[in-house]
Amino acid sequence: QVQLEESGGGLVQAGGSLRLSCTASGRTFSRYAMGWFRQAPGKEREFVARIRWRADIKDYSESVKGRFTISRDIAKNTVYLQMNSLKPEDTAVYYCAVQNAGYSGNYYTSRAYDYWGQGTQVTVSS
Repeated sequence: QVQLEESGGGLVQAGGSLRLSCTASGRTFSRYAMGWFRQAPGKEREFVARIRWRADIKDYSESVKGRFTISRDIAKNTVYLQMNSLKPEDTAVYYCAVQNAGYSGNYYTSRAYDYWGQGTQVTVSS
């Protein structure tokens, strides 16, 4: 079993920044990629960003491209999401997840991910 623990959420004013962290622990496994998703009240969970663990290749949704940066620290088993120029529409619960390397569908769908953290709330005030 893999455990993911997110941290770093909070309340910030529009234009501000936050950095989320997600540390993986538990069963050792070959991790293909890790991603961040978010879910606002009344909305479906949506893809935010993904990083391929060893290749360090990054993907972003159009809504956060240029404002958010995903990175990882292999030694610490941790993935980060640096969020700058935050907007009220970024308000959501943010989840990190581990992608299933064997999934043949699109990486930006939640079905591609096997393990999920408990989520951390990000609230951006206007």
